Amino acid sequence: MADRASLVEVERLVSQLPPAERLLLVAHVCEQLSLEDAGPQRVADLDAWLAECDALRARLRGAVDAVEEVRQIRQERAGQQ
Repeated sequence: MADRASLVEVERLVSQLPPAERLLLVAHVCEQLSLEDAGPQRVADLDAWLAECDALRARLRGAVDAVEEVRQIRQERAGQQ
């Protein structure tokens, strides 16, 4: 598939984004992955990732609220099951 970007290319492009947009991208990717596999380990990994995002948000002085958005999405999905 010649039209697919390589991981290296994507990482290069993502590194050009400001931190707030990177967090939003990660939240979006995380949401997509949670649709594919919602097993217990995935949930534990997501919780660890959210904790890291909380720490980053604190360093950015609350400028990004992607973590809260992901939490709300998870709570909504948990209520639908």
